[in-house]
Amino acid sequence: MIVYDKKKLDNEVLIDEAGALYTGGFISKEQKKFIEKELPVLKSQNNILVRIGFFLLGCLLYGSICGAISLFGLSDEHVFLQICCYIFAVVGFAGVELLANQEYHNHGLDDAFILNALLCLGAAVAITTEGYEAVIAFFVAIGSLFMFLRYLHVLSMLVFCISATAFLFFEMFEFGDIGKAILPFVAMIFAGVFYFLTRKMINALKESYYYNGLLLANSFCLALFYLSCNYLVVRELSAELLGTEIKPGTDIPFAFFFYAFTFIVPIIYLVQALRTKDRIMLWTSFLAIAFSIYTIRFYHSVLPIEVALTLGGAVLFGMAYFSIKKLKEKETGLTFKPDRINQSDAFLNAEALVVASAFGMKPEVKPQDSPMEFGGGGFSGGGSGESF
Repeated sequence: MIVYDKKKLDNEVLIDEAGALYTGGFISKEQKKFIEKELPVLKSQNNILVRIGFFLLGCLLYGSICGAISLFGLSDEHVFLQICCYIFAVVGFAGVELLANQEYHNHGLDDAFILNALLCLGAAVAITTEGYEAVIAFFVAIGSLFMFLRYLHVLSMLVFCISATAFLFFEMFEFGDIGKAILPFVAMIFAGVFYFLTRKMINALKESYYYNGLLLANSFCLALFYLSCNYLVVRELSAELLGTEIKPGTDIPFAFFFYAFTFIVPIIYLVQALRTKDRIMLWTSFLAIAFSIYTIRFYHSVLPIEVALTLGGAVLFGMAYFSIKKLKEKETGLTFKPDRINQSDAFLNAEALVVASAFGMKPEVKPQDSPMEFGGGGFSGGGSGESF
């Protein structure tokens, strides 16, 4: 299914590992260059700005090709408008296949053809089905999954996750008010099942080609699981989809469950992240906790905003201070020590800058060399010319 040479994909992994070892100081720059020279790899672009530039160039190329094709369809405009997006989608699929055969991978040009092909595919299905959302989401999900499996395009996995979730939502809308009412629970079950499924697939991976895409899908499931039954999301969607009007003194059905879910799930994320040392889940838990606090503030303003921000800042400062005190001397597990591989000493550098700015410390100035030239004593003679 994968179009690329697997040997070169393995070489990319080895070169990434060599770069990490060089960053950590385990190998020299010459050794790193030797490894890169000896291992042939695909034509990739690691600089994000350059990759964006190639992406824009690819979009211009893609638009030029589609524009040239459009010139031949002007004779029968009505028929051409019905099939033009299919033709443009075929151009995208053919273009990315050609680029893949020329060993372009995560380069920018291939990104342009892949994403534009999926966009044209969705537009083509929309024209044919007269805007039937569930069918559009279904075909975009199939197309994006194909792009990921064949071309190892991680952004296509994100498109797949979004379109698959949209397909679920639009299908639930077909059941009317009942489907809309149970949508949060269905989305929660859907996210939970696919989280454990992707986690199982990651653990069973024998080859690392699909790891990044599965990790992205796994992280998407974490976010979807929390947002599916967040009180603010459920209440606002109930008002939007069901036209429910929440009068003063009343609340949405199962409000107690959604309140509890809003606060318990971030804590579960945090505990599980600390137990398994999962960095992505840890950051997700922080974002979920912040959104949970915002959810309560949105409906129940207990304190003035300036007082709430001051107290919140004080609590966060206290948590950070005591966490650093407890972890900074640990050498294993959760620690505040810098990571030689990932260069995670940014916090230590920030700490140094804060201390320097707070106490008015200035960079050390190198003293000027003394104008007096001494002789060449071999052991302890300051100006002698002979060895002791």
